[in-house]
Amino acid sequence: MTTSNKQILLAEKPTDKLSVDHFKLSEGPMPAAGDGEVLCRTLIISQDAANRAWMQGKTYRDEIGAGQVMAGGVLAEVVQSNDAKFSPGDLVEADGGWQEYFAKPAKELQKRSPHDPLTNLLSVLGVTGKTAYFGLLKIGDPQPGETVVVSAAAGAVGNVVGQIAKIKGARTVGIAGGAEKCNWLTSELGFDAAIDYREENLFQALKEKCPDGIDVYFDNVGGDILGAVLFRMNMHGRIACCGAVSQYDTGNPAPGPRGVPGLLVTKRLKMQGFIVMDYYKELEKAEADLTQWVNEGKLKVVEDVLDGIESAPEGLVGLLAGKNRGKRMIRVAEPSS
Repeated sequence: MTTSNKQILLAEKPTDKLSVDHFKLSEGPMPAAGDGEVLCRTLIISQDAANRAWMQGKTYRDEIGAGQVMAGGVLAEVVQSNDAKFSPGDLVEADGGWQEYFAKPAKELQKRSPHDPLTNLLSVLGVTGKTAYFGLLKIGDPQPGETVVVSAAAGAVGNVVGQIAKIKGARTVGIAGGAEKCNWLTSELGFDAAIDYREENLFQALKEKCPDGIDVYFDNVGGDILGAVLFRMNMHGRIACCGAVSQYDTGNPAPGPRGVPGLLVTKRLKMQGFIVMDYYKELEKAEADLTQWVNEGKLKVVEDVLDGIESAPEGLVGLLAGKNRGKRMIRVAEPSS
């Protein structure tokens, strides 16, 4: 067994846009599993816009500082276990970071059942798919015939949100960057309409493509797009706040949309933030539904997989620039069996 551990460190915290120069490839020592801990070998790294937000300060997890291993969710294989609940060869999901090996207390690992392909365990059947599922269905609660709008619609969470909305009988409008992505949403994923926020006037486009107003908005970006959507919301509309990617990769975040309190009151809107673990007790139900929809062909799985841990910095920079379609991941290693 190897005695070194290849790692990607955050060499310097960005003050404006993230670049590959903010990261450093390093060789760390092989970690050891202590009492009640499990030594794991990373197979796949999840890449998410939230990775950038963690560099800005404490959120639902601690801030990432310069010199630390870059944080991130991973799918891994157990190498050695000092806890009876795990055995070598088990698949686990964890906050393992951008490194080949890590040791964690057993209580911080989630056991996963084998699946083909493994990447699905981090995309449609992982935090990504479940984020779409819970945010849309628990907060948005779309009804047949209602209009659902989702921003970053070609991204990991957004494309799943739109497809689930269609499954539930809603009219779905996606907001994405570029004509190619917009065409893909309507021609391949079944969205009823799409808006190119880079080229179209948002207020006019939302009026044209949501003629009956908006009942549910799934917000991944915040900023100006949120502000434009708010003015088209119907009475008693629901807004699920998943992320604010427009505010992450910049040293000068734009101010929030004006008039929010007044609109919330006059239109009786519900606007709620969430994370997946708010619905911990319902994770199995979500995975069962998502699996069924995939097996029935109602939900297409969209993945963007890069190879090699060395590609992780460029992968995240590209994700923040909108170069991915669907869930971006880094394949670090193949399972041992």
